[in-house]
Amino acid sequence: MIEILQQYWQAYLWTDGLQMTGVAMTAWLLVLSIGIGFVLAVPLSLARVSENLWLRGPVWLYTYVFRGTPLYIQLLIIYSGIYSFDYIHEHQTLDAFFREGINCTILAFALNTGAYTTEIFAGAIRSIPHGEIEAAQAFGMSKWKRYTRIIIPSMLRRALPFYGNEVILMLHATTIAFTATVPDILKIARDVNAATYDTFNAFGIAAVLYALLAFILIWIFRKLEKRWLAFLKPSNH
Repeated sequence: MIEILQQYWQAYLWTDGLQMTGVAMTAWLLVLSIGIGFVLAVPLSLARVSENLWLRGPVWLYTYVFRGTPLYIQLLIIYSGIYSFDYIHEHQTLDAFFREGINCTILAFALNTGAYTTEIFAGAIRSIPHGEIEAAQAFGMSKWKRYTRIIIPSMLRRALPFYGNEVILMLHATTIAFTATVPDILKIARDVNAATYDTFNAFGIAAVLYALLAFILIWIFRKLEKRWLAFLKPSNH
């Protein structure tokens, strides 16, 4: 293991001398995917609980498809399937986008986590007591103010524990990024294993790195939960 660390520690952590790799690439994939998925999920979750079928229906279909099919299949379709269409090759921007494995990976990850996050947020909205919304109406708040000051902030707080689990699951899901030739932690471990035939240590180092990243995420979300979910704890009189 010491020999592997001496020779490949930089590749495991941030670069192989040519590009970003290892922990840095995995973290970059995670942050971009989660960020895009989060931005996508906030408005979609509001549409998901809407009484308007034309708003609720397409969102339900989107979440059903992306939650009902394996992420690995979604990545293969986006990375290999879409690029085979003549329409993509005829447009320079689309051709350049889908030619890059990292772009396809981020798109697949973002759409997948966006679907799960949409359902998490929609469930949080349904759990908001009607009294809070009725009180906002009694104060004369407009629909926009009710959403921005009451519903969305309460949704984000209540969804935090479940969203934390989704982020950690997304971290684990980044292990399939090597399919699109993205040099994440697992891709580096596979390359090290191919070069040294030391399977246990090559993948053992990768396992430790994933565990450390997961521990950091758990610690961050525990801190956030203590701060933002304190109002849900029963008060002592």
